[in-house]
Amino acid sequence: MLTITAYGLAIALNLLCLLIGARFLLAPRPAAAGYGVPAKEYSVYLTIKGLRDGTYGLVGLALLAFAGAHAEAWFMLVVALLPLGDTLIVLRNGGAKAVAFGVHFATAMLILLTAALLFAL
Repeated sequence: MLTITAYGLAIALNLLCLLIGARFLLAPRPAAAGYGVPAKEYSVYLTIKGLRDGTYGLVGLALLAFAGAHAEAWFMLVVALLPLGDTLIVLRNGGAKAVAFGVHFATAMLILLTAALLFAL
């Protein structure tokens, strides 16, 4: 059961990264609003964020498929820094605390939980 849960969460989080990346590439302004800091105008940085998130999702899936649970766990441990940083970005730029903590910080905690489960395998 632990294996199914750990792999299931890892796959879901990586696919979520792919979806977030695609949203920033295809609909950057609504994606930025959902991020917690709306974009006043289109910026190349929204495209960069989309590529970053999508790439993290692909790398995570590749690690899980070809390197195993422990490599994915280390990857997730490091990647958890991104939503923690996103939490600070939203807070420092006048975004809603509910989004900062309810989306970004909660995501970081879920990533860390997933890393812990993967390490336990």
